[in-house]
Amino acid sequence: MTENSEHAVSTIYEQLGGNGGVKTAVTVFYNRVTNDDALAQWFEGVDLSRLRAHQRAFLAAALDGPQVFAGRDLSDAHAGMQITDEAFTLVCQHLAVTLGDLGVAPDIVEAVGVRLENLRSEVVAV
Repeated sequence: MTENSEHAVSTIYEQLGGNGGVKTAVTVFYNRVTNDDALAQWFEGVDLSRLRAHQRAFLAAALDGPQVFAGRDLSDAHAGMQITDEAFTLVCQHLAVTLGDLGVAPDIVEAVGVRLENLRSEVVAV
């Protein structure tokens, strides 16, 4: 494999546009979820600026980008929140729509969805 062909194989993070792409996606995503009546209850009283920053770092790490996430693990971060399967699914759907609207290729959106699905048991409590 040549150096150029190796570089053609990029991470999901790079395919999303790196830091700028993740930042845009997180901003649009949180605008969607906080305006969704079915999800808004989980975001009431939450410092959204702080949450967005954590989400950017978490997504970067989860998508093979820079490993700068230093927050609590998912189970601890979501403990006591009583997040349902339905809410988790809806959040994943919002992220998929956000990524699609931002021009992310369908196969990348699907790959992100698979990674999120693997985290369901760490987030869902009910």
